[in-house]
Amino acid sequence: MQRLRLLAPALAILAGLAAAWAALEFGGGAAAQPIEDPGAAVRYGVPMATMLRNLAIAAAFGGLVLACFALRPGSRDWHRTLDIAAAASGIAAVAQGFVAWGGFRTVVTNPVTATNDFGRLLQLFFVEVETGRLMLATLLSLAVLTVVLLVARGAVAAGFTVAAWAVPFWFIASGGHAGGTAGHDVAVSALLLHLLFVSIWLGGLFHLGLLAWGQRAADLPRAGQRGASGALAGRDASAPLGTDVPNAALGDVLLRYSSLAAASFGVVAFSGIASSWVRMEGAWFSDYGILSIAKAVLLVVLGCFGAWQRMRLLRPAKTLGERVGGTAIAIILALELVVMGVTAGVAAGLARTPTPVPETPPGLEATPAEILTGKLLPPPFDAGRLFTEWSLDPLWTVICALFLFFYLAGVRRLAQRGDRWPVLRTLSWSAGVLLLWWCTSGALNVYEEFQFSLHMLVHMLLGMAVPVLLVPGAPITLAMRAIAKRSDGTRGGREWILAIVHSKYMQVIGHPIVSAGIFVLSLWVFYYTPIFEWAMNDHLGHVWMVVHFVGAGYLFVQAIIGIDPGPARPPFALRLVLLIGTMVFHAFFGLTLMTGEALLLADWFGAMGNGIDALRDQQEGGGIAWSIGEIPTVILAIITSVLWARSDKKERTRIDRAADRDGDAQRHAYNDMLEKMENR
Repeated sequence: MQRLRLLAPALAILAGLAAAWAALEFGGGAAAQPIEDPGAAVRYGVPMATMLRNLAIAAAFGGLVLACFALRPGSRDWHRTLDIAAAASGIAAVAQGFVAWGGFRTVVTNPVTATNDFGRLLQLFFVEVETGRLMLATLLSLAVLTVVLLVARGAVAAGFTVAAWAVPFWFIASGGHAGGTAGHDVAVSALLLHLLFVSIWLGGLFHLGLLAWGQRAADLPRAGQRGASGALAGRDASAPLGTDVPNAALGDVLLRYSSLAAASFGVVAFSGIASSWVRMEGAWFSDYGILSIAKAVLLVVLGCFGAWQRMRLLRPAKTLGERVGGTAIAIILALELVVMGVTAGVAAGLARTPTPVPETPPGLEATPAEILTGKLLPPPFDAGRLFTEWSLDPLWTVICALFLFFYLAGVRRLAQRGDRWPVLRTLSWSAGVLLLWWCTSGALNVYEEFQFSLHMLVHMLLGMAVPVLLVPGAPITLAMRAIAKRSDGTRGGREWILAIVHSKYMQVIGHPIVSAGIFVLSLWVFYYTPIFEWAMNDHLGHVWMVVHFVGAGYLFVQAIIGIDPGPARPPFALRLVLLIGTMVFHAFFGLTLMTGEALLLADWFGAMGNGIDALRDQQEGGGIAWSIGEIPTVILAIITSVLWARSDKKERTRIDRAADRDGDAQRHAYNDMLEKMENR
């Protein structure tokens, strides 16, 4: 078992290196450059280092996710997994250093010298050139995460670290294939999803193999076993003295990982298809297409391994009447790791293979709109385009699909056990998710970069209409009822949701006054600072814009009419005051735009060359902010008034029932008190 524990990762890395070399030879990714060739060490070394970096990142991030959702904080397995994740993050940083150096040498082939001129070339590449900046930012973020992982040992710290991994993932995705000038945003979103969920899937598999090789399944309680005996059985005999936290049962860890892997497999498949579609446009039998198909086949093989594992290893065998032993699990996981290494190698070679769709910047003949946005001008907008134009964003498509799937799965689970969930809540949540998806992937997503008025319409829908539909769905309440509570010391979805909802941070930003302030001031800060330009120029800025305004709107609506647990809601009178104040600020913002004579982003909306009067279009956007933007606020005011009336009615009913029970003792006591005061 110990030999297998050491041999399997080594075989996976060797298989990956061999697969990367084969993919480079087949696709021509390491072919010599006709001018200023950097040398074979760079041409072959960069893809190999990229593969090692990606494997190390998967081991670090996948281990963190597995620990947060399947392991007991403070147990031996927990600390061992975080230690390995920290080491893997350090290896990724070192590998990224070589990738960054190789990227520099690919562009600058001058002899390496300790001179100021060579230093200026380094500075120019890593500070002024976008590719170099992304490589340096990736290296620095990996280095910082390595330090954090060395000291982060609590569950909350691990959770924050999982969120922080979005930074290097985004830098890597932004520096990957652009997918041609017309598909950069789609390519970045697809690659980001691919990296995230491949790391959860394959990195979790790596750590699962280490856990299986370190313990035999027969020495641990079966999945679902509870009680003191189960806790003692899961205790790691090799744990240091004074360690009282037992390990989680291997069967439970396998089941939890299996759920993560199943979801990851679906997202990886979708993002892979979206990414290939942008980069190939039907050229499936090109070198790039064949390598893409080979990678897809390997991922399907890994998915089949996982499905077989879930059906056979995680359930009692029909013939033997017992679970498969730890040795069998370890051997199967070793095979999976080897296939994983081959997949990573093919992916590294694929990343260096020229795409059928050239990744070239706009030429001299490009229109101003194409130079600014990287996209061709869409047809002139009219109402009919709302139903015919689409610009699918893989990132928001996956997010919305997960929101809808897990919500409906929770409703179904309640129905299976005989509990009812209001249909109107389900319809409201579904409508909100679909509206969010349409705003980020529908016709408005096509035109918002080119016309300020349509951008403002998207903004108002995201910040006001979507939250008004999502909040009545009460997703937190549904999760609390549908997700099983864990009693083995690990944290699942229910525990993490509760931790977030009841955190001090959420208590502060969720306070009605604070959330109203964020909701109102965000408009002014966003449009009258460089953040607006960042959101238009950078896909990351656009994603941040959507997240921020949907989140700010959700917090505000939750404070007004929310059902889910959270900070104490103010009296109904104060809620109406907050709503009126919000309407005033929105009206003032809209009037400012309607009467303004200066463009907010003149070198963007004023330079599109689409024949639209940019100033007039901006003034129309102000009218949208004032008129259409106020409709959800009016709806909120009506709902609040209805809730207030219902609350008063319930309170009167309660008082009347109490008076019937005690003969209206409270009123008589109050009258007696007034009579005594008059007789003094």
